[in-house]
Parts: sequence; C-alpha cells; structure tokens
Amino acid sequence: MQERSSRRNFLRKAAIAGGGAVLGVAGLNAVSPEIWPEPTVFEPNQSYWARSQPPQNPPLMENVTTDVLVLGGGFTGLSSAYYIRTRSPQKRVVLLEAQGCGNGASGRNGAMVLNLTEDRYMQLGSDPAVDKRIYDLTVQNIQTLLKLSTLTGIDCELETNGALQVLNNPEDVRQAQYYVKAARSVGIPVEFWNKQQVAAAIGTGLYEGAFFDPNGGHIHPMKLVQVWKAAAQSVGAKIYENSVVTNIQEGPENLVHTRNGFTVRAKSLVLATNAFSARLGYFRNSIIPVHEYVAMTPPLSEQQLARIGWQRRSPFNDSRTEVIYLGLTRDNRIHIGGGSPSYFFNNGDGDPNEPSRHYAHLQRELVRLYPALEGAAFEAIWSGIVDWSLNESPSVGRTGKHNNIFYGLGYSGHGVNLTSVFGRIIADLEAGCEEPWKPYPFLNASLDYIPNEPFRWLGAKTGLAWYRFTGS
Repeated sequence: MQERSSRRNFLRKAAIAGGGAVLGVAGLNAVSPEIWPEPTVFEPNQSYWARSQPPQNPPLMENVTTDVLVLGGGFTGLSSAYYIRTRSPQKRVVLLEAQGCGNGASGRNGAMVLNLTEDRYMQLGSDPAVDKRIYDLTVQNIQTLLKLSTLTGIDCELETNGALQVLNNPEDVRQAQYYVKAARSVGIPVEFWNKQQVAAAIGTGLYEGAFFDPNGGHIHPMKLVQVWKAAAQSVGAKIYENSVVTNIQEGPENLVHTRNGFTVRAKSLVLATNAFSARLGYFRNSIIPVHEYVAMTPPLSEQQLARIGWQRRSPFNDSRTEVIYLGLTRDNRIHIGGGSPSYFFNNGDGDPNEPSRHYAHLQRELVRLYPALEGAAFEAIWSGIVDWSLNESPSVGRTGKHNNIFYGLGYSGHGVNLTSVFGRIIADLEAGCEEPWKPYPFLNASLDYIPNEPFRWLGAKTGLAWYRFTGS
C-alpha cells in the first residue's frame, strides 16, 4: 500500500536536505546549540480562545522543595499534575508556567479532537491490533474529558459529532477506502463517505469523499485548559504562573532556577514544554517547532449557516500535505487554519510580514470552500507553535542522567486528545508503574534525528519550497 500524502513527506524531505548538509559540516552541527541557543521569548496568546483564559495565579516568589515539579501549564502539564496527585496523593506537586496557563499550543490550536496518533491516522501500523488498542485508549480519553468537564462545572464545549478527513483526489479516495476496510476488520469503527455524503454534511462539493471517525469531535481549547487547571488545583497541585525557568541542574534532586531568582528542588521533573523544550536544553534533535496559522470569523447568522450548508457540525481537515482544517464553534463562528506552515531560524520570530500572507491564504481558502462568505472578515487571527516529529510519531517516557525526568511530546497535530493520555501515562511512570504501557509504541520511543541549525532551517525551507512548487 502506497504511503498516504501527508506532512510526513515534507518533514522527511526536510530532514534529508538538512542531513545532507550535516554530512559535510558535522563539526558545525555539534557546536550549533552553543552558537545559537534558542531564545527564551514567549509570545502572548492573541487567539480567539484566549478570551476565555483562566485568571492567572501569582508567580513563584520563594524557594520551594517538592516531590514533583511540572514545567508547562498546557494540557500535558496540567493533566500530569492532576494525575500524579490523584495517583500519588502523598506527593507534593508544583507546576510552573512561563506565562499564563494555555498560553502555548493548548490555547491556540484548531480545536479538533482526534483519535489515534498522527502516524497511524488513516494508515495502519505493522500490527493492526496495536492501532485498535490506541484507538480505544484515545476514545476512552474523550469520555474522561466529558466527565471532568461535568465534575469541575466548566463547560469546555466538547461536541462528539465525529471528525472528517476530506479527500482531495481519486488517489486519496482509493487509499481511504483501503484503510477503512482494514480498520473496520480489526474493530475500528471508521467510515468511508462518498462525495455526496460529504457535500450534504459540510456544504461544499469540492471534495471527492472523506474518511469519517464517528468518535472524533470539537472543543473550546481554552475552556479545556480551565477544566484541567481547576482539576489539578482541586487535588492539591500548586500552580505558579509568569514563572520563567532559565536553568535546570539535574541530580537525584533536580534544581530548577527561575528568571525572578527563585529555585525549586524536586525529586522528579516533568517536561511538559513540547515545542519549547529545546529552550531548556532538551529534545532539540527530536522535534521541529512549526508555526501554524488560524483565523476566526464573527458568528454566522442562521441564514448564513443555511446558505453554506454545513449541516453536520463535524470539524474537518483535507488530505493535502499543506493541510487546511476547519471547525464550527457553538455560537456558529468558523475557524480555519493550516496551509503552509513556517519554520523560522532557531525557533525565532521570523519575518513580521509572513503572517499576513498566511491569513490572506486562509481567507481565499474559506471563500473557495464557501463562496457565500465572500467579503467576510476575520474577527481574530493568530499563530502558534506545534511540536512535529519527523515521522509524526509521539513519545512519552523518562530521560535524564538520573532517570527522573518525565516527558510527553511530538503530538504532531493530535495534541488536544493525546496530551492528557500522556499526562496519565507520565503519572504512572513517575509512580514506577510502567508495565501497563509497554505494549504501546510511543512509550520511550526514540524520535528520528533532526539536525541543528543552520541545517534544520535549510531542510525545512527546502521541503516547504518543494511542496509549493509541486502543488502537493
């Protein structure tokens, strides 16, 4: 079966381009992190979702000793803090967030709640029984999110109307039909939809068909941040915000320094920093921080919604390499994201004119899909950094000189659901309970090597240019 078209191809070609340069200048690759340390700058969250960001806690203003220190106040960090305290209530848990909880990708994403992992999405692995196990695990986690929303009294607007990957050409249709047949044979209840079914569901006839997961959905990401923050605090986790970590000294008891001059000592450390991990000296060669762009319309009237014909409130993404994804909020706003991602040298800010080009592209895509929205303006536009691995595989496990640092990363677009699955796994690993997770391929997975600068930048730029040229 031919590999499906996906960003995997872009990232692999980027690695080849960058890696080829490394072969000639291996010495520069080795010293690059010292020459170009990544900046510890955090952009404020300008997204529509940020309007629902929870009130911020005070920063750390004293030296603290704790059992577990979690770095990062997004889905991974907050769920890890919750599950660690739930599983091991005798342990003290402290969480440090550089800005406000949800400032990163957790509060800026495309709001799709997807099952499986990106490397297995519409593509079975070598052992389909493992795919079924991962699918069931992620479906179960969506039910956990619903229960926690009820438990905390915070409506995170989670709707499980399914999720679609719409198909752009006959070859994508053929691959989707093959996958659906194979997946259903092992008990994964996905469906293939023809062109007419897709048009009836989302109102556009531009697609040749779709792969439909009835257990996918849509959420308000920042309200989910609210849920996880409230849940973590309710079980006794201490959360400090606006507390930037500047240095980590590993040891049997890790010593973490903050920008405002205070320290935290912790027996266990959880790195829930995802695309920002390299700024602390970790996973620089495991993930590539890619900038994604999203835009939100004002609320559509019932008449506008009827004209475009989006009858089923299922989010969807297309099958192109430079994916476009759309969702519909509870108050009938359309958000659209994706297209060509950006990588800026050394994970910096890049060209200030670049975002405007991306938003213009998203505007054109929206009108191409729904001509009745010609002239509609965006109410909010924003970007965020996503942690992509070369083969789109995630990894959760432990690392460090003393084997007491835990992490989850490489979500590659599936983070809304998978992050809190990994938070649960991290809690088990920190408690010494690894056995239940050994059958899963993402446990302590070694991610494909990504070279340092300038080769990472060269590879990413080459890959992006190749896809723009070929129109893939």
